[in-house]
Amino acid sequence: MTRIELVSSKQASPLVRLLYRLSRRELGRDVDPIGVYARAPRLLIGYGLFEKATAKESRVDERLKVLAETKAAAVVNCEFCCDIASSIAREAGITETQLRALPRYRESEQFSALECLVLDYATAMSRTPTTVTDELFSALREHFNERQLVELTNVIALENMRARFNSAFDMTPAGFSEGMVCVVAEAAPEAVALA
Repeated sequence: MTRIELVSSKQASPLVRLLYRLSRRELGRDVDPIGVYARAPRLLIGYGLFEKATAKESRVDERLKVLAETKAAAVVNCEFCCDIASSIAREAGITETQLRALPRYRESEQFSALECLVLDYATAMSRTPTTVTDELFSALREHFNERQLVELTNVIALENMRARFNSAFDMTPAGFSEGMVCVVAEAAPEAVALA
């Protein structure tokens, strides 16, 4: 249950119903973020277009992008995002052993040096505040051109936006990884108490 009432596809405007159908075709089910964004249809449309534009970029290996997104979901501590990201990761060829090793990727032999570098970047971008150093970015430049760096940075930033939006509305896992290994959301810092 989310913190606000979802707009169901039956209650939605024709355009939002279309977006529900497109999402259902892509994901196989209705998901809470659509029902929340449906409260602000223009934002839903803009968000959907941004997701589609991001999905069409293909200069960075898909597996690397999925690893980065999955790590970002875990660092930001979004259980809904960890659930769906783990399912997408399996489809991209990431093994269950690698999903289990993700919290300790630097100590694991499951990841290549390039994968570890991308995971370092996803981790650094997903911390608050971000901790991307000049050294880390220089190391990335050895493997990626500027267009690829924009693409990789965009997918990590987009996952951060998804994770923070979904977490703020307290979206729970949707069962994408039910019965399978799911990456674990990493420990979140203490919540800020209101005075």
